[in-house]
Amino acid sequence: MASRRALQIGGGTVAVGAAYYLYSAGGNPSVAEKKLEHDASAAAARLRGQDVSKQEAQKKGELFAKEAGATIDRTVDNVRADIRNADQAINSKIHEAGNKVDQLKDEGSKALKDTSKELQQSADNFDKKVTQKTAEAKSGISSWLGFGK
Repeated sequence: MASRRALQIGGGTVAVGAAYYLYSAGGNPSVAEKKLEHDASAAAARLRGQDVSKQEAQKKGELFAKEAGATIDRTVDNVRADIRNADQAINSKIHEAGNKVDQLKDEGSKALKDTSKELQQSADNFDKKVTQKTAEAKSGISSWLGFGK
């Protein structure tokens, strides 16, 4: 008789539980089944000591956020350092280019002065030769005409 009574109580409990889940699911048996599975897995996790409370979840979330923030900060710092290095490299190249321009300008100025000197010297030599040849020609003509030296 005791086993029959236990069977009646167990069956009644199952029927009440099924009615509760069916009612809370709005009469949809598949949604009721999902809620029952969720509650059963949560109860099993509590029995095994794997209960993740709201506070633990919040602590884990804060820890994750702190780690993600640190990773983002490191990434930002690395990018800033890379930008600083690139800026220094660019400034160095600009300085080198300025020095090269100055060097080429000096070399060009020197070459221009040298060329100008050579041109002036050539013009002077030409002028001397013309003057000399003119003087020779005058003396030659004068000697033909009898006005010679």
